[in-house]
Parts: sequence; structure tokens; C-alpha cells
Amino acid sequence: MTGRKPPRRGPRHPDRVAERMDDRNHLLALAERCEASSKPDRGLDADIYEALGFTVRRKPTRFATRRSPAGGIYQQGSLWKSLGAVSGDIDTAVTLLREKAPGWSWSLQCLVSDDSLAFQALVAECSGQGVMGSLALCAAMLRALARRTGEPGEQP
Repeated sequence: MTGRKPPRRGPRHPDRVAERMDDRNHLLALAERCEASSKPDRGLDADIYEALGFTVRRKPTRFATRRSPAGGIYQQGSLWKSLGAVSGDIDTAVTLLREKAPGWSWSLQCLVSDDSLAFQALVAECSGQGVMGSLALCAAMLRALARRTGEPGEQP
């Protein structure tokens, strides 16, 4: 007998596994919100940025008016930038996808039908739908990130 401990079985950090599942559930809930949304939403934008790991400072709601919708800023490196309208602008959604998941394949198509949502997106084999292309792409991206977060050994 050498006195070495046998290898541990199961997760090394049960709290980290539970946290990862909470993150996964949060990402999936955000994807549902994207699909349920009928228009761009600055609160949803801020929630998406936070879920993707950015530090976000929201504009206080008492300063929000019709002319200056609720929004905020996020930190990227040492710079603070204005929150992009990820739920309303396809270019912002694509930029965020390319930044957070470089190399992932994605597609977006517009469907013409009275019965379904107008856009469908596919990101890393996860699908999303929305009334706008940006919402569909966000839903699919969040689902793909949730799937990656749920895999053992992967970081969000």
C-alpha cells in the first residue's frame, strides 16, 4: 500500500456544478424571452449582455423617457461602451455571437407564414425563432451557450 488516496468520483466542486446549471437555466429562460418578445427590449438587451459575462450598468428607470429608452453601458476590457440593441439589430447580434463563440456556424432564414414566427435561426445546431431576425439569432445563440455550459468540463 503506497498511502495515496484513491481518485475521487463525481464532481469536484458541487457548488460549481449547481452554479453551472443555474447559468444554463438562466440562458434558456432568456432564449424563451427572446422568442416571446414582440419587439426589441432594452431590458432584455442588458440581461443578455449580463448573461454573456459582461459587467453591465443599467440606466436608472427614473431617467428613461420615450426619447431616451432604458439602456446602459457594459465593460469590455478597460473600456465602457454603450449597450448595443442586440434584440433589435441583427448586426449587433452577429457581432456579439462572433465575439462570444468564434468559429461557430450559424444561419438565419425568413419564413413567410401566418401561423409561425417570421424568422428561424440555427447556431451550433441549436434553433431559435422570433418575430425579428435578431431575436431569433439571440434565442439560438443563448440555447447553444446553454448547451455548452451544461457539458462537463466546459466553461460558459
